[in-house]
Amino acid sequence: MVHSAYDRVELVTDSPSKIEAIQSYGSKLLLACSDGSLRIYAPESSNSSSPYLLEKNLSGFTKKPLISMEVLESRELLLSLSDSIAFHRLPTFETIAVITKAKGANVFSWDHRRGFLCFARQKRVCIFRHDGGRGFVEVKEFGVPDVVKSMCWCGENICLGIRREYVILNSSNGTLSEVFTSGRLAPPLVIPLPSGELLLGKENIGVFVDQNGKLLSEGRICWSEPPLEVVIQKPYAIALLPRFVEIRSLRDPYPLIQTVVLRNVHHLCESNNSVILALDNSVHGLIPVSLGAQIVQLTASGNFEEALSLCKLLPPEDSSLRVAKEESIHIRYAHYLFENGSYEDAMEHFLDSQVDITYVLSLYPSIILPKTTVVHESEKLDIYGDASYHSRGASGMSDDMEPLSTSHTSEPDENASLISKKVSHNMLMALIKYLQKRRYSVIEKATAEGTEEVVLDAVGDNFTSYNRFKKTNKYQGRGPVSSGAREMASILDTALLQALLFTGQSSLVLELLKGLNYCDLKICEEILRKGNHHVALLELYKYNSLHREALELLHKLVEESNSKQSEITQRFKPEDIVEYLKPLCGTDPILVLEFSMLVLESCPSQTIDLFLSGNIPADMVNSYLKQHSPNMQAKYLELMLAMNENAISGNLQNEMVNIYLSEVLDWYTDLSAQQKWDEKAYSPTRKKLLSALESISGYNPEALLKRLPSDALYEERAILLGKMNQHELALSLYVHKLHVPELALSYCDRVYESMHQPSGKYASNIYLTLMQIYLNPSKTTASFEKRITNLLSLQNTTTPKVGSLTPVKTKAGRGTKKIAAIEGAEETKVSLSSTDSSRSDGDGDADEFREGGSTIMLDEVLDLLSCRWDRINGAQALKLLPRETKLQDLLPFLGPLLRKSSEMYRNCSVIKSLRQSENLQVRDELYSQRKAVVKIAGDSMCSLCRKKIGTSVFAVYPNGTTLVHFVCFRDSQNMKAVAKGSQLRKRL
Repeated sequence: MVHSAYDRVELVTDSPSKIEAIQSYGSKLLLACSDGSLRIYAPESSNSSSPYLLEKNLSGFTKKPLISMEVLESRELLLSLSDSIAFHRLPTFETIAVITKAKGANVFSWDHRRGFLCFARQKRVCIFRHDGGRGFVEVKEFGVPDVVKSMCWCGENICLGIRREYVILNSSNGTLSEVFTSGRLAPPLVIPLPSGELLLGKENIGVFVDQNGKLLSEGRICWSEPPLEVVIQKPYAIALLPRFVEIRSLRDPYPLIQTVVLRNVHHLCESNNSVILALDNSVHGLIPVSLGAQIVQLTASGNFEEALSLCKLLPPEDSSLRVAKEESIHIRYAHYLFENGSYEDAMEHFLDSQVDITYVLSLYPSIILPKTTVVHESEKLDIYGDASYHSRGASGMSDDMEPLSTSHTSEPDENASLISKKVSHNMLMALIKYLQKRRYSVIEKATAEGTEEVVLDAVGDNFTSYNRFKKTNKYQGRGPVSSGAREMASILDTALLQALLFTGQSSLVLELLKGLNYCDLKICEEILRKGNHHVALLELYKYNSLHREALELLHKLVEESNSKQSEITQRFKPEDIVEYLKPLCGTDPILVLEFSMLVLESCPSQTIDLFLSGNIPADMVNSYLKQHSPNMQAKYLELMLAMNENAISGNLQNEMVNIYLSEVLDWYTDLSAQQKWDEKAYSPTRKKLLSALESISGYNPEALLKRLPSDALYEERAILLGKMNQHELALSLYVHKLHVPELALSYCDRVYESMHQPSGKYASNIYLTLMQIYLNPSKTTASFEKRITNLLSLQNTTTPKVGSLTPVKTKAGRGTKKIAAIEGAEETKVSLSSTDSSRSDGDGDADEFREGGSTIMLDEVLDLLSCRWDRINGAQALKLLPRETKLQDLLPFLGPLLRKSSEMYRNCSVIKSLRQSENLQVRDELYSQRKAVVKIAGDSMCSLCRKKIGTSVFAVYPNGTTLVHFVCFRDSQNMKAVAKGSQLRKRL
């Protein structure tokens, strides 16, 4: 799009001779005329557009008309090409050097960086170096295939335009590299660029190449006609065409900026702030229009890209102006693109403009924003100029949620609807990308703001603000957000969630809600609920710590999933509730228990695992189960006990046993009513009861014993009596009620092994008690029940502690390793001898048992003696046996017993001998220590006072070498005693 980048001004008029070459020197113009004169013009005033007046005329400056000339400002020289190349000092124009070898040259190029001159003469290229002052030194001379039409330095090399092609000449060795052909209609043209690259002309096209002649990817400048000369003045390229001067932008795609119609222009020259045009007898100048004015023109004409590129050229001191202009242009350009359907490009420019998010969201009326946001209606842009479109929602929400009926819509309407939906979808996708790019910085500011308030509250500077922050930061939907950054974050996240939903990107919605977000709770909840986005709604509740609402919704979804008439697409299972509850066990156990009851029956194992893994207090879980799900109470306690017996208290153990007992009693009552009760019948619950009674110890055996029936459940009664240390009654039940001697023997083994010292008195007497029960007749039922009743009444007054029997610890004597290896033999012998004359605790009841007159169980006694001979006191066992017992029947008992006694006797003899030997060794060592000899010489010194011992009384330390005066030793001991006493007083 054309705009005025330059203003044309006539600088010099009516030159007496034709102008052959032109250059600028500072503010002056140097005109080389056809008569060989050099005319210097200076501006009439400081204004660049003012006419120039002749300041000096150097007649006869050259013999022949100048072909071209160049001002070397860095060296204050003027380089001219006529019949040869000459150098003139500025500003006096004194000729300081003439290169005679350049006679006949037609083109030259100067390297400002190194001070090298190259020129072409016929088919030769020569290189000279400025040696400072008036000297020039020839460096190289190379031959080329044809006459050079144009040339330019490019780094260390030279680019040559030779008739119809371009080549790169290596200035070191003269190697030629072809670039490409130049075309037939226009001569070759080599133009240096400020970046060091080259612009080569090919017909009416300008091609960009690097210093090695390789094509660049910047594109090509297409002129209207083949240019004769080109001047680069950023950001434009000015070309002299046969009929006019053309100005194009140097930014791809190099659009036409301005055309200056001026005929008979022969030369172009770049000045400090303008471009000079030389005609036959006059000079015109192209004065740049100010960048600000150009930017205004471009923006008004809709050429926003060019306007933005010009903004970057504004001077650094106008940075604030540049930022303001860029933002304004970006906004206008974004609106233009948005109106023309380029939504993503529009959002990129909105992003560059740093405009407020609410301004962009005003283009989407269907996006619902939090009530805390104030959006002025004047900011909204009527994209299509149709109010009805805005009423339906530019975001496409209405189209997505209210599909048109095909039965009442014509085909053109269907196509229009599809196009509208596609447009709405593209609009929303562009908005999503925009919000995602803005989100990181907005969320970062909101988080930093919250952190700052926490820090200020910690030092007591902002207590009120932090309290408000605590209430609003996590529950954004329950009240107005109290800060600008968090308010903007809430707007952004709420709009982003809606846009993602309207475009069907549910996975990104979940990702948004699972991470840090500031979504408005009230708005998002309503939208998610209406759209049946249940999973996203659950995540919204979860992030905002609304766990009760989330669990209620999840329970409702589980019930609907189980219903056959449910219309929900995603099915939910009770296990989902359990998974949701897991993280809440440590923070809200009451809520976990409340909602776990809803799924306890459908997935009991997972729920119990939840209680166990969540470290919820066992008493709390048990109380809740007892109230809401009694049938699961026992299972929970079983698993708790299996994990760790110490994990549950004695009350819970007692409750578990009572639950088992209640079930067993109900089972017993049912079978008794049907007369099918069998004492040896075991239900799964009874097995659990028996196992629990034996393995755990936290229950109350007295209370359980009262609940047992008098004529059944003898095994349970026996275990309870054993827990109460009533071993005789327990063994009587095993022998005379259950008639299972194996159980009685196992009971004795358990009691024996539970004692720490097997040689303990009571541990050995438990087997003697069993012998008494075998040898005495069983009591009548009435007598047995009487004893049980007396026992219970006694327990009500004074209840002995369970497991009160403790083994007696014996102190081991001093001995060597050999003595310790056989120490047990001696202790066993002592135990046997000490109990020979004693009676067991059950001896007093022996006469009472014999009165029944029943047949004694001698075979069971003999079996007991033969298999447990090593655990029974032999002397007491023999006293209990009837006189009629045959000695031959006692051989399995007496044989190993006597062998063991003999072995113990031998061991004791060895121990005695070893102790005697040890005593003798100690005595010998004592005597040898008493024979120590201390030699007192004349120079023997006291280790304490450092004086000679002489004939004084002395003392020797145990090491045998340290000598001290006895007086010094006594004083040192007294000082130590005083120091210890003072330390004790300080502690007290």
